[in-house]
Amino acid sequence: MLYLIAEQLGFPGVLNLIRYITFRAGAAALTALFIGLIIGPRFIGWLRVRQGKGQPIRADGPQTHLAKVGTPTMGGLMILIAVTLSLLLWMDLNNRYVWACIGVTLGFGLIGFMDDYDKVKKRSTAGISGKARLIAEFVIAGLASWLIVSGNGTQLYVPFYNGPVIDLGPAYILFAAFVIVAFGNAVNLTDGLDGLAIMPVVIASLAFFVIAYLVGNAKFAHYLGIPHVLGAGDLTILTAAIIGGGLAFLWFNAPPAAVFMGDTGSLALGGALGVISVVTHHEIVLAIVGGLFVMETVSVVLQVFFYKRTGRRIFRMAPIHHHFEQLGWSEPTVVIRFWIISFVLALAGLATLKLR
Repeated sequence: MLYLIAEQLGFPGVLNLIRYITFRAGAAALTALFIGLIIGPRFIGWLRVRQGKGQPIRADGPQTHLAKVGTPTMGGLMILIAVTLSLLLWMDLNNRYVWACIGVTLGFGLIGFMDDYDKVKKRSTAGISGKARLIAEFVIAGLASWLIVSGNGTQLYVPFYNGPVIDLGPAYILFAAFVIVAFGNAVNLTDGLDGLAIMPVVIASLAFFVIAYLVGNAKFAHYLGIPHVLGAGDLTILTAAIIGGGLAFLWFNAPPAAVFMGDTGSLALGGALGVISVVTHHEIVLAIVGGLFVMETVSVVLQVFFYKRTGRRIFRMAPIHHHFEQLGWSEPTVVIRFWIISFVLALAGLATLKLR
């Protein structure tokens, strides 16, 4: 909004700063951070009053988690409010990619909210049906992918290779929708310990802050041999807003958590990372940068597959962060070591930009 106002005025005086993506990205991060910190205490208090007993705790989960009973959920709403207000202030709202990303983030957030609401209302960990949830997610992701593809092409790029490897044509929309839905659910599966999901999301956003900036700049993209997408640079503002909103949420989600983000936040943030990777044509790199989320998802798939085939479990509990808890690692130890893994994977993902 501020960009459009400044543009209409011709970027006079100090408003000329708004012309620069880097300035707006920094401002977006600070705006989201301060909004999250300011509304946090009152919002958490309101959730606690409205939800009473808070998020239901899995009876078959680690017994140490029973101490978390009464902690309110749906804290993802705090992140979405902070990120959305920051975006509306600082992004170029004429950019189609902006609306595709906002649509996925808020659409997935709404699905997560309905799931959280159902769990709290019925005092159950089941939530809405998985089939209905997946259909809704694919509809939103498909529409966003169609909007992106109409101005971005259908070529697939992979790490360590200069140029596109194949043009998927209309099938790219299905591929892009799968990436968005898969990553939304991968972050959702990871959100099981205090602070476990939000910091890797912030780290992945930092990596895609760099990627979006480089992809949106023709000179840097040509030099590195990565795809150039006109307008993708504006997504640095979205990633910056996620970083700011995410850090504000971590302030309250740090152990012992005062609030959980719930599916409202984890599904929305995972979807946001997925759609950013689609816009920048770095879908495969997302699997490296967000390798922690992939690892958590694979652990669940393997656990279910082998249990159904053999009646035996590979891990003591899945997702894999619970396995390490069962091995005797304390919750903060699991969380901090997983943060370290995320940081290393983000660096590995960024390294692929040069190795082509």
